Amino acid sequence: MIAQAFAAGSVGTVTASAVTVTTVSVVTVSASVVTVATTTRAMAQSASQIVVEGNRRVEADTIRSYFRLGPGERLDAAKIDQALKALYATGLFQDVRISPAGGRIVVSVVENAVVNRVAFEGNRRLKDEQLNTEIQSRPRGTFSRAIVQSDTQRIVEIYQRSGRFDVRVEPKIIELPNGRVDLVFEIDEGPKTGVAKVVFVGNKSFSDWRLKDVIKTGETNLLSWLKSNDIFDPDRVEVDRDLIRRFYLRSGFADVRVVAATSEYDPSRKGFVVTFTIDEGDRYKFGNVEIQSSVRSIDVDRLRAKLRTKSGGIYNADAVEKTVEDLTIEVAKLGYPFASIRPRGDRDFGARLVNVVYVMEEGQRAYIERINIRGNTRTRDYVIRREFDIVEGDAYNRALIDRAERRIKNLNYFKTVRITNEPGSAPDRVIVNVDVEEQPTGEFSVSGGYSTADGLIGEVSVGERNLLGRGHVARAALQYGTRARGFELSFVEPYLMGQRLALGLDVFGKETTSRNYLSYTSSTIGGNIKLGIPITDNIVFQPRYSAYRQELKLPTEYNNCNDLNPNAAAGTFPTPLHQNDVFPSNGNQPFTFNCYQDGEASLAVRRELANGPVFVSLVGFTTSYNTLDNNKAPTNGLLVTLTQDFAGAGGDVKYSKTLLDTRLYNEVLPDVVALLRFQGGYATGWGGSDLRMLDHFQGGPNIVRGFAPAGWGPRDLTWGTNNDALGGSMFWGASLEVQTPLFFAPKDFGMKLAAFADAGQLLDYRGPTTWAERGLIMTCPGQPANVVCFGDDSTIRSSVGVGLIWNSPFGPLRFDIAYPLTYESYDRKQVFRFGGGTKF
Repeated sequence: MIAQAFAAGSVGTVTASAVTVTTVSVVTVSASVVTVATTTRAMAQSASQIVVEGNRRVEADTIRSYFRLGPGERLDAAKIDQALKALYATGLFQDVRISPAGGRIVVSVVENAVVNRVAFEGNRRLKDEQLNTEIQSRPRGTFSRAIVQSDTQRIVEIYQRSGRFDVRVEPKIIELPNGRVDLVFEIDEGPKTGVAKVVFVGNKSFSDWRLKDVIKTGETNLLSWLKSNDIFDPDRVEVDRDLIRRFYLRSGFADVRVVAATSEYDPSRKGFVVTFTIDEGDRYKFGNVEIQSSVRSIDVDRLRAKLRTKSGGIYNADAVEKTVEDLTIEVAKLGYPFASIRPRGDRDFGARLVNVVYVMEEGQRAYIERINIRGNTRTRDYVIRREFDIVEGDAYNRALIDRAERRIKNLNYFKTVRITNEPGSAPDRVIVNVDVEEQPTGEFSVSGGYSTADGLIGEVSVGERNLLGRGHVARAALQYGTRARGFELSFVEPYLMGQRLALGLDVFGKETTSRNYLSYTSSTIGGNIKLGIPITDNIVFQPRYSAYRQELKLPTEYNNCNDLNPNAAAGTFPTPLHQNDVFPSNGNQPFTFNCYQDGEASLAVRRELANGPVFVSLVGFTTSYNTLDNNKAPTNGLLVTLTQDFAGAGGDVKYSKTLLDTRLYNEVLPDVVALLRFQGGYATGWGGSDLRMLDHFQGGPNIVRGFAPAGWGPRDLTWGTNNDALGGSMFWGASLEVQTPLFFAPKDFGMKLAAFADAGQLLDYRGPTTWAERGLIMTCPGQPANVVCFGDDSTIRSSVGVGLIWNSPFGPLRFDIAYPLTYESYDRKQVFRFGGGTKF
């Protein structure tokens, strides 16, 4: 070790566990001052009578200049005392002594050494580069014991921020020739100090379980080695305090106060107990919601459409804030950029109502003189500036500044974002300062997962969400698994041509192999271009164009019946590929199936194979309406997605396909969330083209759980075939699910229990005999000519079951056990289903 190779001199130790600093006295100067004070008559009268001794690097005249002796002035005790303090304040001297000698003043100095290098020992969690950026001591700089002590305390604080409160830091100096020293910080990092328990006091309306979803601080448990939110961080606790307050304000508690957020170290648990004390107050609803305007020519009724707060609804402070922003923008469009909109809430305590009045007044005329962007070492200025709806020279408006701050934070490029104002060059000018701190935005991940449908699958991906500091998003991924493999390249420009439009480009390739519910292998390669257009905060419209090449392949054993000769000898069974093909008549002689004994593919599949590779060119759009309170773990809100595709913009395939997916979440009881889902789809060919089997919908667990993928719906039941699922051109599905946490498990385990009931139907718009009419299902041997080997009906499939949802450190996992209630004999069931994956 570095320090062991030299004779080291200790300058002090900081022990984090006791939070004490043992300091070393630098110098005592009182004796010198007293000596000077008692001999004032012998003081020098000019700078030339000041003699400097002991200086090596600092010029003598530089030292004399600190005595500030004017013409005809004498050096008295006060001036000498000021000079002494000033010399120490330079940090250049370890010791300074001033004494009279025969009418002269002798200044004896001991210069501080020069730091040769700064080194760290014992730091395994933090790199030298990280620590060097935090301390003041620098190589080739002046050594100062006071600065070293400050650096020591700073290192301790950094480790405490990372959850290590038992850290010990001991600075040592190693003396070298020519007044140089090596500075070594010996660090004993100590174990990680976690959060043993999070306690809530005063919460009556929301359980501890629910509030732990709101905060970022987690508790130490068996999975702590996979996460970091259980490390105690006082800054995170303060953020949690604000998150709790905002959560209550969104939930109707207008008078909520988070009275205290205390953290105490519990030696018995070897961790901190964090306690949030909450005064909830009453829950309010919106009463009367009005707009009052003192601005002339403003039509108040016209502005009511911008209100997000409705009478009778639960009070929501976020809705009030966003309403102020919307009204501000609308009024500015009407020619009143200086209008100030201030919400005023009048509480009716008896009725528990908040009557909200949006007061509109002529604001003070102020213009933005300049917007300063500071701290962005990587992100380009324009990436930040474009989040503002206003620029230099525009009218200053606080609501729009707050909106910009929220948008910049949502970029997730920065650790901290803070916007402040300062006066400009004139009374009506304002300078806006945006201070940010960069954080890493790149990602390299290795992910893996398993599902009962696709087996094992792994993925390696590299991505960057702020490419070259320009705000671009780029990602490359490679997947390989038991039954699927592929690649994906994607790029997103979030601001196309300076507008709030997101342009996405994707190139992809995927191959799926045959499996127990599919006889064929499919390979697809292509790309798409899409455009994201935000209509409102809740509505997004995304048009797109896709083009890809698709090809089917069959294993030999599924495609080896090639006897197509209509005059084939008895005992063979030719394969009709067209509607007019007929089977040989053998009277009462039974048929034999020598070419179907190993499981031939369905004729519907083989027709797709006979068509060869196809090129699909389609245009489409997706429109989504989202009011979910949390996109990852919603408890309330509505998500509606409408997707429409039109294939036939060139290419070999012509069809139209429509999909609707609606999900409604509602917290019916504290921590108990109900999910009502409805989905439906319709597909049809056009322009004289038939709908390919590959473009049909398949009935599986994505619609009704308890069935295998492609496990229910129209199916080829010809004896000796693989009994391929054929799909349908229409479907609907409905599901009711109730989710509740496992209260006996630690909150950070993220486990929920679900109970559900599903129902759905898959059919063809031309009736159950469509597949037979198209010559894609054979007549059953030994049966009348009008009997086909086909399973197709309008039966509604249904099931009930339970599931375990685990938001684990390994990624989201789900285990379902479902039992079909209504089904057909040829359906393929799958009682247990599991899926999930992770990134690490």
